[in-house]
Amino acid sequence: MDVSLFDYDLPAELIAQYPLSRRDQSRLLRLKRNGRDFTAGRFCELVEYLRKGDLLVLNDTKVFPARLLGRKETGGKVEAFLVRNVTAEVEPEPGADRSLWRTLFKSSKKVRPGQKLDFGSGLSGEVITPSGEETGLLVLTSSAEAVTDLIEKVGKMPLPPYIKRQPERNDSETYQTVYANGAAAGAVAAPTAGLHFTAELLAELEEKGVEKTFLTLHVGPGTFAPVRCDKVEDHRIHAEYFRIPELTLSKLAAVKKRGGRLIAVGSTVTRTLEYYAATGRKEGRCDLYIYPGFEFKLVDALLTNFHLPASTLMMLVSAFAGHETIMAAYRKAIELGFRFFSYGDAMFIEP
Repeated sequence: MDVSLFDYDLPAELIAQYPLSRRDQSRLLRLKRNGRDFTAGRFCELVEYLRKGDLLVLNDTKVFPARLLGRKETGGKVEAFLVRNVTAEVEPEPGADRSLWRTLFKSSKKVRPGQKLDFGSGLSGEVITPSGEETGLLVLTSSAEAVTDLIEKVGKMPLPPYIKRQPERNDSETYQTVYANGAAAGAVAAPTAGLHFTAELLAELEEKGVEKTFLTLHVGPGTFAPVRCDKVEDHRIHAEYFRIPELTLSKLAAVKKRGGRLIAVGSTVTRTLEYYAATGRKEGRCDLYIYPGFEFKLVDALLTNFHLPASTLMMLVSAFAGHETIMAAYRKAIELGFRFFSYGDAMFIEP
């Protein structure tokens, strides 16, 4: 299957650079799987679309400020993009003043093993291995506070590359779902379908009898990784940590038993649920790659944003709704001036 089948032309002005002031006022395109009828409304109207007995599954991961801007010993600038904390895999009893990270480095000159980095406020680093095709390794140490506290203090929110501006103060709140769990920090990208929910909208849904439950998948940089091969089948997807609590598993079983709809909020939830359905695993690293031809076992409906052309996320939504349906929906969204990508609008794909 050719990757080019999932490509489309998007006017640059439709790429959202800022969020709306009110999350649930984003637009929502409603469509049926393998259908051709599209209804445009507002995200807050989701209350009208969902039914008593439906179950919303949300990803409660929290985005942490993963971009560290620092200096080399030579004075040159360097950016360390923290991808994953692997301290516990290497040091069974690490101290709070030291941690080991899988990292992507950006610098005018390639970083070298043994190179010391200074990120300010007492946070220092030493390069163990530079990043090449894969992530490198970086040891972070602190002369004062805990390393994790200093990352929160000096780090920048990891806005995606298509947002052509530096992170601003408000992004620490707006590039985070209202239900993000501080104990579940670890994502370097937001589960963007969930950004449209407000506490008030969730309360309205609950009052209607729509249940909700949570799982965790730490979104990694692979969500933005381009597909560099010509054939869909030749691509390899990045693995990401996930965990499904027992309470969520019991709710999944209950909604299926009563005949309600299981609604995945975002591609991360979809991949996690379908990985569980295929393997029975409740925790670990999910590397499920979904593209047309995939047979869905759990997810009945999907809330999702509009995705990058020729991306794995375009393949996932095409697998769920049908390739022709998705391409037609994207043409309709462009025609109507919908806002695209992380801070953009959403679509609701139902049975």
